[in-house]
Amino acid sequence: MIVTVTPNPSLDRTYEVPSLDRGEVVRATGERVDPGGKGVNVSRAVAAAGRRTIAVLPLGGAPGALVAELLDAQGIEVAPVPVAGATRSNIALAEADGVLTKINAPGPELTREEQESLLEAVRGSSRGADWIACCGSLPRGLAPSWYADLVARAHAAGVRIALDTSGPALLAALREGPDVVKPNAEELARAVGRPLATVGDALKAAEELRGLGARAVLASLGADGQLLVDGAGAWYGSARVDTVRSNVGAGDSSLAGFLVAGGSGPRALASAVAHGAAAVRLPGSVMPAPGDLDPESVTVTAEVPVDRALTEPVS
Repeated sequence: MIVTVTPNPSLDRTYEVPSLDRGEVVRATGERVDPGGKGVNVSRAVAAAGRRTIAVLPLGGAPGALVAELLDAQGIEVAPVPVAGATRSNIALAEADGVLTKINAPGPELTREEQESLLEAVRGSSRGADWIACCGSLPRGLAPSWYADLVARAHAAGVRIALDTSGPALLAALREGPDVVKPNAEELARAVGRPLATVGDALKAAEELRGLGARAVLASLGADGQLLVDGAGAWYGSARVDTVRSNVGAGDSSLAGFLVAGGSGPRALASAVAHGAAAVRLPGSVMPAPGDLDPESVTVTAEVPVDRALTEPVS
């Protein structure tokens, strides 16, 4: 069973448009409304894989009620923490050529009492859990050390923890030794304070995060695949993707695939790559089901292509 924690969830509206022309009336060709937030997406992908998951998240107002309703409809157990502020609503515009424009609202500010209630909800939901996945940005009111506190509490309870966040919150949590962290290339570059131009640069940055406390690093490199670096070594995984419809939630789907496959080693990396590749072929933030996966298209190797230039270098 996998518990997810989403401190700043959202109600996500995705519109598919032929192209985005500023100042013009743009007519959508498709529309979706989904429960959003990185941890929520991980729960959706875990549920799509047929595994039990509990989503812990603060919810408020009409958008929060709709998020809970949509998750329940997908068979996901929800552990809601009532908050005074309304859950944020986000908008994504997906163009036909694969370009995605996202407008993310800031979300409510959590009081000290609401913050503690959220921690208690995690504690109560994680009994017997295989993993706790803490994902996304922190809402207003939560200090960067909040995730570090959560990692320490999870380890004290004997539960493994996966962390997908960035900036000061990621750096603060590293000292508590999260079992796996999942940065993308931009987040990885920001964490080490230098640009990444090659897969080798990403590998060195992942090794640095291990030196700062992470037990394993699962790094998403977009079209250039994924890296897994842990105490046993490093592996590189990639998959063939012919058509990209939307990359919303692809990294979250990858983390879910990694965790449902055990959360360690090349087999779990292969599952992460398969889930991420399947997600980008689907519209909006739809999470892939087993029938959407193409494991035959996935390649995993211990021979990391360190000289390979990143398709989108990070400065």
